[in-house]
Amino acid sequence: MNIPKHVAIILDGNGRWAKSKGMPRNYGHMQGAKNVETICEAAYNMGIEYLTVYAFSTENWNRPKDEVEALMKLLRNYLKTCLKTAAKNNMCVKVIGDKSGLDRDIRDTIEGLEKATRDYDGLHFQIALNYGSRDEILRAVRKLMSDSAEGNLAAETLDETVFASYLDTAGIPDPDLMIRTSGEQRISNFLLWQLAYTEFYFTSVPWPAFGPEELRKAVEEYNHRDRRYGLVKEE
Repeated sequence: MNIPKHVAIILDGNGRWAKSKGMPRNYGHMQGAKNVETICEAAYNMGIEYLTVYAFSTENWNRPKDEVEALMKLLRNYLKTCLKTAAKNNMCVKVIGDKSGLDRDIRDTIEGLEKATRDYDGLHFQIALNYGSRDEILRAVRKLMSDSAEGNLAAETLDETVFASYLDTAGIPDPDLMIRTSGEQRISNFLLWQLAYTEFYFTSVPWPAFGPEELRKAVEEYNHRDRRYGLVKEE
């Protein structure tokens, strides 16, 4: 089986999954966070080299205040757990997104996590926090324009490779496969530049229930795609 080098996942359906079980939304977020570790391990065992998850978007700040506060508390706990998980599994962790919009203690934890895991050569795990692709592109353009104004970038040298180096994902290969759980079929401002030639896989399974077997199903479907033309392979 052809294993995609980089898989990106939109972690959707935590709240709806919890509601279906008569539980509060925050319970769904807690179970969803636990499932991230399970899928990281499954991805690495399958031979996937890069895994990027959409954990908290720039739009998520618009959710009810108590839900956002609960998510930030969960994030703090998860980042501490992630450090232990990364050490156990030799996992290199990077956070993408506008980290300046997060509280100082969270930023400090992220900095420590990235520093502690940067030399690990197992799964490369990217967490998108306070991330929105339009925001990412605007931040890249501002930096690019600043470098140009300072004489550090000539207009004629700007190409796709140079522009990509200004994005949060600089140095990370574009995803081969993007998965969205829980039935929605849109990309919700996620990796707009990077997903230009990515295969999409949508499943009705909510994120907390998306186990290793579901990941395998997505990869098997990926293997039925014709990567040259973006079509389903002929029998």
